[in-house]
Amino acid sequence: MTNYEAVIGLEVHVELKTETKLFCGCSTKFGMEPNTAVCPICLGLPGSTGVLNKKAVELAVKAGLALNCQIGTYTWFDRKNYFYPDLPKGFQVSQVFKPIAYKGYLDIENNGESKRINITRAHIEEDPGKLSHSGATITSSHTSYVDYNRSGIPLIEIVSEPELHSGEEAKAYLEKLRAILEYTGVSDVKMEQGSMRCDANVSVRPVGTTSLGTKTEIKNMNSIRAVQEAIEHETERQIEVLEDGEKIIQETRGWLENKGITVSMRNKENPDYRCFTEHELAPIRLADLWIEEVRASIPELPDARRKRLVEVNGLPPYDAAVITSSFALAQFFDETMNIYSDAKKISNWIMGELLRLLNLHNIEMSAARISPESLASLLKLIEKGTISNKMGKEVFEEMFEGGKDPEQIVKEKGLVQISEKGQLEQIIADVITNNPKSAADYLAGKEQAIGFLVGQVMKATKGQANPGVVNAMLKERLSK
Repeated sequence: MTNYEAVIGLEVHVELKTETKLFCGCSTKFGMEPNTAVCPICLGLPGSTGVLNKKAVELAVKAGLALNCQIGTYTWFDRKNYFYPDLPKGFQVSQVFKPIAYKGYLDIENNGESKRINITRAHIEEDPGKLSHSGATITSSHTSYVDYNRSGIPLIEIVSEPELHSGEEAKAYLEKLRAILEYTGVSDVKMEQGSMRCDANVSVRPVGTTSLGTKTEIKNMNSIRAVQEAIEHETERQIEVLEDGEKIIQETRGWLENKGITVSMRNKENPDYRCFTEHELAPIRLADLWIEEVRASIPELPDARRKRLVEVNGLPPYDAAVITSSFALAQFFDETMNIYSDAKKISNWIMGELLRLLNLHNIEMSAARISPESLASLLKLIEKGTISNKMGKEVFEEMFEGGKDPEQIVKEKGLVQISEKGQLEQIIADVITNNPKSAADYLAGKEQAIGFLVGQVMKATKGQANPGVVNAMLKERLSK
């Protein structure tokens, strides 16, 4: 494999965060009963045209600006003609000849190295319907069902230059792209719901050459991890084909995640979409002043926020990168910082307990019941010595699962830390008496022996003793 280089370009389809579809007033809400959010316009019935959704244009421009694109001040829609059951009109309304955004870029980091990936274009188009097959793929199915609720939902398609060379780089690109689109409010970017979908164009060539090899397009990938794995498999497959003296066929391939392989779906040699201008829809003219108003509405983006967390809040670069990878996580951090000023402690709890529980329960930060106020309150209880750090983790789990206030949990569970010397004196005396060898070892200079004795006190108090106070009291008692 070291004799070959993968060349990858990504086409990312992103559902814009609008309440209604691109050309009609039908709802874009996810999860509705099939074929209930439809009308003559999004069903493509004869004589229906529709009116352009201004919010979709605004979000597309915002995405283009956030991706460092030039914005087309005069553009229009085109018809992309092809026949498929999920396309009721027999053509898709898209921007083939004059995209609303073009010539942008996105900077990624992979294995400690920075790289700029150029973006060819970002254009507006309508989503087709959704097909559900009885089998694993359309070719192996006896029946297929189509839901037109998705038909007409506004999309932007973001097309990169073929400048990625591995599944890892593709993963870094998609994670950065998803974060930017989430920060700007352009989309909710939920891949599991189909609001962000990615097709990967993959080819291989001998190392040192510049000409592009024959590419295949991979579809049916519903997570960033799936995109990475599909690219890695397809790269290996193409190299094996070439090594066997055969040729790569330009085709569309599907990703079967349960088997970890790509399979042929259909030939894609020189597809002819017979594109032409959609004359039933008016062209779009954008005023420079309006574009600047959209630019001014763009919030602090991930790179700028990460820099601030390092330079202003003093976080290590790794912590800042993890926290800013999600807009919801970054907001949670900032809001907690407004109440509790120790950035590193907040970061430790977010990266440790919070992310652990989010992963354990497989939920997004937006669905978590814990609040910045409750985390700040918990950290203050630990700082005052009311509870230990270990108790804090137990309380945090209760906060996460039930949304309760930490002080209420501490009171209900009787978790108050014992720091009063009067309560600990007899317990410490008993531990020393019952563990004469460890006491002798400490007095003989074996410092680690004190750790065992502290542990015995913690066991006797069911973890409620203050370890720092116990440590000091043991040393003081033994020195006498």
